[in-house]
Amino acid sequence: MQPLEHGELLMRKARQDEFTMQKLIPDPASPDDVIGFHAQQAVEKMLKAVLAINSVRYRRTHDLVELLDILRGNAISYPEDIEEIRRLTPFAVAFRYDDVPDEPEQAFDRAWVLQCVRKVRAWCEAILREHTPG
Repeated sequence: MQPLEHGELLMRKARQDEFTMQKLIPDPASPDDVIGFHAQQAVEKMLKAVLAINSVRYRRTHDLVELLDILRGNAISYPEDIEEIRRLTPFAVAFRYDDVPDEPEQAFDRAWVLQCVRKVRAWCEAILREHTPG
């Protein structure tokens, strides 16, 4: 698969996670860890889309910090405020397969999660447009 095609595929998959997250957020019965999982998955796929579009190899990982490090290591700049996505990394594995801690370090903020995913998507879509011919 060509880099642009791979990036577009990852963005489509990321939009599915974002769609699911958006449907769950307004429902107070939706578990925070499920919303966090879909937010993390969306952001992970978006970062991998940018890496793919730029022909940068990455290993299979759910670690958003590692993906940010790979972007930085390959001179792919991103808005500084995207660094806050680090807070989503635990939702990839810990909150899905372990018990949620009784007292999380920081309260789960659904509005922040939505804003964070939208911010990353806007940046990724701009990168995608830059690499799309025509």
